[in-house]
Amino acid sequence: MKVKLISLALAGVFTVATGAALAEDAYEGAWYVHGGAGIMNTDGDLKADDNNAAYHLRLGKEISQHWDVQLGLSYSKADEDSNRYTGGDFKQTLFGVDALYMFSRDKFRPFLLAGLGAAHNKIDYDGSGNPSGSNTSFMANVGAGFQYFFTDHFGMQADVRQVWSRAEDGRATLFGNDSKETIGNTYLNVGLVYNFGVPKKVAMAEPAPVMAEQEIAPYDDEALPPLMEAEAEPVGPAPAAFEKMTLQAEVLFGFDKAALKDEGKKILDVEVVEKMKAHPEVELVLITGYTDRIGDDKYNQKLSERRAADVKNYLVSQGIAENRLHSVGKGEADPVADCKGVRGKKLIECLQPNRRVVVEIEAQRQPAQ
Repeated sequence: MKVKLISLALAGVFTVATGAALAEDAYEGAWYVHGGAGIMNTDGDLKADDNNAAYHLRLGKEISQHWDVQLGLSYSKADEDSNRYTGGDFKQTLFGVDALYMFSRDKFRPFLLAGLGAAHNKIDYDGSGNPSGSNTSFMANVGAGFQYFFTDHFGMQADVRQVWSRAEDGRATLFGNDSKETIGNTYLNVGLVYNFGVPKKVAMAEPAPVMAEQEIAPYDDEALPPLMEAEAEPVGPAPAAFEKMTLQAEVLFGFDKAALKDEGKKILDVEVVEKMKAHPEVELVLITGYTDRIGDDKYNQKLSERRAADVKNYLVSQGIAENRLHSVGKGEADPVADCKGVRGKKLIECLQPNRRVVVEIEAQRQPAQ
């Protein structure tokens, strides 16, 4: 059973590493440090106490929309079971790389993990003939957990993981006739996260020009029927009450978020709320959310829908009737910038115009004469 679980861990790490490498050039993620403490429950074959203190320190990197990599070191110590031996302890030091699959980039970020590395296990139970031995071997682990960010910089991480490695008992008193055995210890870890990088704020894009007004051909007086006055009412659409607006997503929202920032609310107050209140003839406004092409198509579609809906909900909270607003998300559709051949950080900067929310008049009645 242990061999099968370790095989699954190895396969998981290979899959994660491959996916993360493919996405690296198309994502600018932050570095962060994570440190904390926890408890270790030892493998029953070690004959050591459970619920022992463990400590860890890890350096993390956001590789793509869904993948993180963490490089870390941990240490734990368990006293021997005093019912069997006369004292001493078991010590485990781990060094390894974990790949984390992140289900979300919101404040709450659940994840699965798999990792590989090295373990140093030392058995030192006091007394003549008691178990003892020191061994450095492979390490593999799998687990699950979550991150929660209180601010852009500070958060926490908690996880539970099963860790496999090889321990050695030089006197062969622990593992039967074998001097070495694969052991599995369970860790419950909790700690703080400090994020070194936060998204750069990007200035709001210039408003796009309003659609050209339809020209109305002049009436030909000679073509008018007899006795009909030449001062007939003109026909055709009324001039747009306000111009179509293109607002950059980085100004309205936090990085990869759908919740409006205070800065974004102020922009909407001036650019949309005031104008819609001043022009009741505007019957329907279309709010369209867009993303760039980096990341998963389905995720980007949902993100664009959530952002457009959040703009709509905010306008309603400011007194704009809901039946005057229509929100849609178009994900990666209708890109403004193509950026062919651009990679890495330059690609993110190049695609910035595509991450936007467009506000435009969809229906407007003729103003009262």
